Amino acid sequence: MAEMVEHMHDGNYRAPGWVALNSYLLEPWLTSIRTRVKTPTASCYQHIIRLHINPNIGVIPLQKLQPEDLDDLHVNLLSDAARKGTVFRNVANIADPPLISRAGRSMNVWTGDQLRTFLAAIADHELYPLYFLGATTGMRRGELAGLRWRNVDLDTARLTVNQQIVSVEYKLVEDDLKTASSRRTIDLGPRTVVMLRRHRRHQLKERMATGRRDDDGYVFAKPDGSPIHPDLIIQTFQRFMTQIDLPRIRLHDLRHTHATILLQENIHPKVISERLGHSSIAFTMTVYQHVMPGMQAEAAATFGAAVFGRKSDWGERLPKERLSPCRRWTNVLPGRIAPT
Repeated sequence: MAEMVEHMHDGNYRAPGWVALNSYLLEPWLTSIRTRVKTPTASCYQHIIRLHINPNIGVIPLQKLQPEDLDDLHVNLLSDAARKGTVFRNVANIADPPLISRAGRSMNVWTGDQLRTFLAAIADHELYPLYFLGATTGMRRGELAGLRWRNVDLDTARLTVNQQIVSVEYKLVEDDLKTASSRRTIDLGPRTVVMLRRHRRHQLKERMATGRRDDDGYVFAKPDGSPIHPDLIIQTFQRFMTQIDLPRIRLHDLRHTHATILLQENIHPKVISERLGHSSIAFTMTVYQHVMPGMQAEAAATFGAAVFGRKSDWGERLPKERLSPCRRWTNVLPGRIAPT
């Protein structure tokens, strides 16, 4: 009561209300959260509320919600009602959400030979240029789907990543990139430039045949000019995995393959971090630490060669015999005092 009197005195008192949890989540909370998260994230929240929360505990008044209600639901509901003053405590902080194992999300990558085999096997497929560009740049599927020709400069062999296509309730939306560092410029290799030029010519012929003249369309598009759905990119890749005799990987592992091959070829991690659009080089090194053991062995050998010369010279540079302690101390350099 003393605390309530203090709130009344400070002007922060809010009379008890009986708003149901579902009403609170769908109106003030979800409306507010849309201004702070990406569109797909807000859509995901809405799905969780509609499919999981409302049918089970949505009718419970917000101020009567107990930790046990959330324990039964196995959901850690990150409500900000406590911060807004609607309730005095956030019961989600007391509930015990189940631990989710991420052991199944291990990274699998291809070797350079395996990647070349994959690209050769799909060379006749209409989405071959998309997968080729993804494999040679490490771009994400949403970035590939959202790439426009105005952001590709084939003369300088560069492209700019500044937007992505996301799926919101299976509808395509142009959205900002995942992070600020995701906005980047990527240099293209000669083979990639040749591939994109051929793809561009083929695309222009198709558009002229249909009477369309939009020169600033998507690099990878349907015949009507609309972008390729990101889910279709994944589904097509999964079908490839059932048809090609290669170790099965995920589509996102093409991105990991790109980074791993570069690391194995001694490309500086800073360059790889910039190509992938990572937030920092430390993040890149953490993600791809599985490549480090072999690289460290090579680094040790390189250091030894730089200091001591090639292995064939070791016999000439090493002492002929091990000196005894007494003789070792007598061979001191001029100007130095020998120990007594």
